[in-house]
Amino acid sequence: MGNPDLHERKLETLRAWSAFVEHGDRAESLVRPEIMRSWTRSEGVVDTGLEQAPLVDESETLAIWKDSPLQAAVASVEAELRRTAEDGDLVLAVTDAQTRVLWTYGGRVMRRKAESVNFVAGSRWDDESVGTNALDLANRLAQPAMVFSAEHYAPIVHNWVCWAAPVFDPTSGAQLGVIDLSTTWDRSHPIGLATARVMARLIESALPHSTYHPSALVDDGEPGLVLRLLGTVDVRLDGQRLLLNRRQTEILALLALHPEGLSLEQLHALVYGDQAVTLSTLKAEVSHLRSALGGQLSSRPYKLLMPTETDVDDVLRLLRAGQISRAVRAYGGDLLPGTNSPALGELAEYVAVAVREALLADPDPDAVLHYVGLAPYDTAVIEKCLATLGTRHHPAKPLLKGKLAAAMR
Repeated sequence: MGNPDLHERKLETLRAWSAFVEHGDRAESLVRPEIMRSWTRSEGVVDTGLEQAPLVDESETLAIWKDSPLQAAVASVEAELRRTAEDGDLVLAVTDAQTRVLWTYGGRVMRRKAESVNFVAGSRWDDESVGTNALDLANRLAQPAMVFSAEHYAPIVHNWVCWAAPVFDPTSGAQLGVIDLSTTWDRSHPIGLATARVMARLIESALPHSTYHPSALVDDGEPGLVLRLLGTVDVRLDGQRLLLNRRQTEILALLALHPEGLSLEQLHALVYGDQAVTLSTLKAEVSHLRSALGGQLSSRPYKLLMPTETDVDDVLRLLRAGQISRAVRAYGGDLLPGTNSPALGELAEYVAVAVREALLADPDPDAVLHYVGLAPYDTAVIEKCLATLGTRHHPAKPLLKGKLAAAMR
């Protein structure tokens, strides 16, 4: 016998879909807000009698796939993608940023089902072409998405459950497309969304010129410095890891966060505060740092002479843009844990509070789940997320309840 909870959940989505499509009921209380917004976009442009997704020119699709950085990345990890599809009898799809399917692979049963609705390379799966689906939501919202049964606008996929996660270029931050995992609704499982995220990270790690690779360079070919300061500290120059002591890392972080440059006195104040440390001690640390950077650190003022990226800047930029989920995903934890630099300690508190307040204002469940992995005792964020979800189903809900119970022991 099938899972009765899943069966009831399917019936609930069908009732909501029927209320919206057949009776004109907005049904806001019955579905998630992002589903309702997508249904509204789909209404009037998508025929519920649609039998297959529209196809674009095959040669055009092949040309786009050939020129896409996703092609090389998928080829590099294709064995693992295929194994995932076969083991779970899933169909996997990779799209471009316009939600055009560029590559698919399916297990035996799901491959036939996918072909019957044109879930194949060259098909368009934006919601204005086929209605609400996980691929479109993940692309549109720049965050993982799941669409279950009749949450899909088109009845041709009411028997499906789909999980999708966006794929980003780790170097430029550009959103390249999504990877989607689909199967039948009765095989829905909370781990589906997490698996989609893992597959997206796998593809990102294989992208050409990705900062995840030790041989990576900044795209313009110039020397590049990449600092990961949140949580686990990692500093790389031209893709090669630099072995620095704590003080040198703090100095480098401050210079990266002040690209306009700092005088010796300003840098001393930011690093040491009122500690009784001589200027000559700081000069000696800077000298060692300049040597590690191949001389690409000027004096008067002290200034880095190369393209520089920090995860701190990434997180703050995303927060300012209102992209909370992406910001939380980029947030690895406290800035330089244990630092005794007053400037970095103040910045660490600022970033941590900014991330927390953003989540309290917009508690996306997947983002909250990532956050509480870093801050497991922040029960207020978990409680706010669960309160916002209310009685609505979400795959993260049981995990969040478990985290809350563990934190309150």
